[in-house]
Amino acid sequence: MAGLCKVMLIGNLGKDPELRYTPSGRPVATFNVAVNRPASGPDGERREETEWFQVVTFNKLAERCDQQLSKGQRVYIEGKLQTRTWSGPDGQPRKVLEVIASEVIFLGPRRSLAPEEPAAAPAEELEPEEYVY
Repeated sequence: MAGLCKVMLIGNLGKDPELRYTPSGRPVATFNVAVNRPASGPDGERREETEWFQVVTFNKLAERCDQQLSKGQRVYIEGKLQTRTWSGPDGQPRKVLEVIASEVIFLGPRRSLAPEEPAAAPAEELEPEEYVY
């Protein structure tokens, strides 16, 4: 039986997206999203905690995110979790947990949008190929 790996986030961009291209020319945009949640401290005092997520988008969705998103903007992200591993410059293994976004909805003020363009940008495909940072 197949499992389920789905993530839904609402948060704010920590910095502008970075657009790169795979060796085959496929666009890849990465950005981080801060999600705040209420928490109680050891003394019972209510406070807010922030969790950071690394988000990866591909193809036209990546290009739209690069063009439309900016630091501080509120977004809805839907996708799946994926662990990526590689060897660092020192030869040591590295690992990162990323959200591979299938949908990004721009919730806050954004860079200029042409009137005929929708605010939501669904992904064309879910399976990413290898990409280089």
